[in-house]
Amino acid sequence: MKKLTLPYKIAGVLLLVTALIITACSVVPITGRRQISLVSDSEVTAMAFSQYSQFLQENPLSTNKAQTAMVKEVGQNIAAAVERYFAEKGLSDAIAHFQWEFNLVADDTPNAWCMPGGKVVFYEGIMPIAQDANGVAVVMGHEIAHAVAKHGSERMSQQVATELAGTTLSVLLSEKPEQTQAMAQTAFGVATQVGVILPYSRTHETEADRLGLIFMAMAGYDPSTAVAFWSRMAEMSGGGGSIPFLSTHPTHQKRIQDLQRALPEAMQYYNK
Repeated sequence: MKKLTLPYKIAGVLLLVTALIITACSVVPITGRRQISLVSDSEVTAMAFSQYSQFLQENPLSTNKAQTAMVKEVGQNIAAAVERYFAEKGLSDAIAHFQWEFNLVADDTPNAWCMPGGKVVFYEGIMPIAQDANGVAVVMGHEIAHAVAKHGSERMSQQVATELAGTTLSVLLSEKPEQTQAMAQTAFGVATQVGVILPYSRTHETEADRLGLIFMAMAGYDPSTAVAFWSRMAEMSGGGGSIPFLSTHPTHQKRIQDLQRALPEAMQYYNK
């Protein structure tokens, strides 16, 4: 039997990867967008929980009791609303691996993030912009949306597919642990160093904005306050979008326009 030449071998690998991508797809709740899914929830959340613990060991928690309590209360309210909605729709399995946790760290960076599995961090620097519980809910809903929509897992899957030709995550962890951890940091949108943020794509950010409005509305927070929050963020950055929390959107105006278009849908959940 003739050996395959290199072009045929490459074509075979590409065909295999393409087949994996086609068959390994999931659907984002509510938006219905199809996404690649080549990594398991258990693998991704194990990595996320480990990185979250490391981050908290290296970064001091806030001593502001009032702000800390607000972050935790809003987070728990939105998480509970999301869980109720998923239970009503028969989708509880999609978030069964979540272990919600909400912390405020002593850092003046205006930022927040949520790792896969519901591990949330707010930075003290975003609290003056949030101003109140509604403002915190805008940020919290957005970040929880990233986790619920499995944007971190999707980005991890994209890297596995494109960079490593469909190699499983468990194999990568054993054979290339440092490279895999670096991939995870990129996929989860946060590095363990203070203030180092690796932004999501514009598709993910826009989807998180839309879902975030819906999630905060489900929890009883007014989604119409999101426009005012993002306007305050725009004023703080001078319209340039240079701070980490805003880095993926082309302009503040575009983001606010997208939010205004999404508001009628979110208000349906708020008025229930």
